Amino acid sequence: MTKKLNPIKVRRELIEKNISLFSPLEFRRIFSVTKSAANFFINYHLKTGFFVKLRKGLYMLADYPANQYLISNRLYEPSYLSFDTALSFYGIIPETIYTLTSATPKTTREYKVENVHFVYHKLKKGVYSGYKAIKHQDSTILIAEPEKALADYLYFVALKKRGLHYERLDLKKIKKNNLFFYVKLFKQPQMIKLVRRIYVEFRKPKRIY
Repeated sequence: MTKKLNPIKVRRELIEKNISLFSPLEFRRIFSVTKSAANFFINYHLKTGFFVKLRKGLYMLADYPANQYLISNRLYEPSYLSFDTALSFYGIIPETIYTLTSATPKTTREYKVENVHFVYHKLKKGVYSGYKAIKHQDSTILIAEPEKALADYLYFVALKKRGLHYERLDLKKIKKNNLFFYVKLFKQPQMIKLVRRIYVEFRKPKRIY
């Protein structure tokens, strides 16, 4: 006998379990239903606006949206938040970042979901490291360590794909030894020179306007 799913009960259980994102397989396991029953329910309620499709195979409740950092982690896996996004999160740069940037060992990719831009930069597997799981808005997210976020960013500066404004960086929040450790993983001599230069600039008296 096929288990009949009730939208009100589905919503309540997802919220009670703090599940803001799910795949069809996860949905089947949560509600103990068959593959066909899960697919029918999800597809039907996408049309009613009960669910929102983020990409093929990833959904959320329309009125219980996941936080953007969690969406970034799940939208393209594996990945972890890094670059400008992580630097802003830690207060190493002052700007609020509206494009969410992540590192991935897979092909570089971009998505636009719910008017938010998600960008994934490919890093070789040897440097796909230096991230951790933390709690953020009741969700567990993967984000680079502060020093790894800066190292990832400097890698693209060294490749001349990004610019660097020295005065933006608050190096008081960076552990210098950890930064050099991560930079050396990239095996790019110009990155070592960049780190030395930013510390020279950081020690200079700040201009007063």
